[in-house]
Amino acid sequence: MLFVKKDIKKLLSVMIPILVAQVSTAGVTFINTTMAGHAGADDLAGVSVGAGLFYPLLASIIGLLMAGTPLMAQLIGRKERESLPFIVRSGMVIGLSVWALFTAAYFFFIDDLLASLALEAAVEHIARYYLMTMIGVVFFLALMIPLRCLTDTAGSTSISMKLFLMAPVINGIFNYLFIYGHGGMPALGGIGAGLATMMTYGFLLGLFLLVVMKSKDLGGRQIFSSLALRSKDLREYLVVGVPSGLSIFMEMSLFSLIIVFLSRYGTDALAAYQIADNFASLVYMLPVSCSMALTILIATAVGAGDMTLARRYKKAGFVVAMGGAMMTASFTVLFRNSIGSVYTDDAAVALIAGQFLIYSAGWQLFDAISTPIQGILRGLKDTRISFVLMVLAYWGGCFPMSLFLDSHTALGADSFWLGLDFGVGCSAFLMILRLLYVERKLDGRPMPSLSWFLSLIPGRKTAPAAVYAISLQRNIKKAEELLDLWTAMEEKLSMLMQEIKESEVDIYEALGRILPIRLSLLTDLHLSIIGHASRAYIP
Repeated sequence: MLFVKKDIKKLLSVMIPILVAQVSTAGVTFINTTMAGHAGADDLAGVSVGAGLFYPLLASIIGLLMAGTPLMAQLIGRKERESLPFIVRSGMVIGLSVWALFTAAYFFFIDDLLASLALEAAVEHIARYYLMTMIGVVFFLALMIPLRCLTDTAGSTSISMKLFLMAPVINGIFNYLFIYGHGGMPALGGIGAGLATMMTYGFLLGLFLLVVMKSKDLGGRQIFSSLALRSKDLREYLVVGVPSGLSIFMEMSLFSLIIVFLSRYGTDALAAYQIADNFASLVYMLPVSCSMALTILIATAVGAGDMTLARRYKKAGFVVAMGGAMMTASFTVLFRNSIGSVYTDDAAVALIAGQFLIYSAGWQLFDAISTPIQGILRGLKDTRISFVLMVLAYWGGCFPMSLFLDSHTALGADSFWLGLDFGVGCSAFLMILRLLYVERKLDGRPMPSLSWFLSLIPGRKTAPAAVYAISLQRNIKKAEELLDLWTAMEEKLSMLMQEIKESEVDIYEALGRILPIRLSLLTDLHLSIIGHASRAYIP
């Protein structure tokens, strides 16, 4: 019990600064949207469209670059600090490569992309140049994220916390200058919000560089005294990072697609979904911060060859995550009506949101299992299979279940929330299985066979070959039935998409009903809380 308390205290000392840094990062976009809204409706719409297009991609890029954390932590555990500069440089090279691709994609595809959205001329102009400023944001983050990985592992997570705490204040000052045109600066409106964001991250990069260069423990001079790279570091960075980035993108695509299907239930349901989803995103900062802290601690312990300590951190992580989830889920259920009222004064929307928040509570409990395990596996540099399992849970479980409930029951919009709960539950179950497999493999124990699982069934005896043949035929028949069901669901999906198209429901009308009330505490914040964007691993 003494060790559990000690380990929980250590975990919280790493986790809390990460949580504060996440909240500060979210505050930047919240301030952007709030101040752009005061500049005018077109400015708010342009920033919202630009952020909606950009932040899923940005979250994926950050998920990729944060792969430096487990790589550096394991090196520190193995007492190989001299290799840290190679990892930092590898991350920067990968980040700059992504920045070059993003820049090229902007200039090649921006015209076609905006034309496909059929925006008003003023909104399109703001969205176009807002996204242009995001080129600078990607550039600064490409260099800053590997440095953050270094400070979090070789230094302390409190370093990035202190630096990110400055971000909302700095961003607010730049917004004041460039959105409204004070201090002799041009009044750029929504475009100024993008410029302010770019300058804020440029300022933060300068602070990280200053901290790294002045610290002997972080070895800043060794990082920039050479341009040498090692192919094994680049390869390992990509092996760990690419699945994380892709998992973020795949999940965010699913959430965006669900909004499209909900549109046929009217703007009340859409607005209520945004409220419940945004609140869940805010709460999700807790387990994802725990996940990130576990990655650092477990990777360091594994690098040092101390698997006993790694298992203790694992137990502490589950205690913290489940304890937090029980409190937040209880709060969500008990105060669901009050939560809806915080976001909107529309009684009908708040009532529907209260119903959705009950499903959100279940989501939080499953996340408290799945998300920490993702951090544990990342600390073990096991990300590829985890990515496949996540895609299977969401696109093979959540989405089909949502469509099935929507088309075969009278649950209406609730179908999609039940589908989300089912998907997160599947993710939790699959992550548990993966963790058990990885631990067994690390211990050198033989992998359990199918016969071993069958032997666990009470009273089961080994069946003759004829019985297995009959069982095989039954399985084939069930597979054929599933294929028929999938074909029917595809037809139903086509019909639903046609209904949505014919109904001509404006998806953004729901946001318009809520944003003026609470100045965009919704989708933009949801997209920027790089915690939810990931449901995997982002700052």
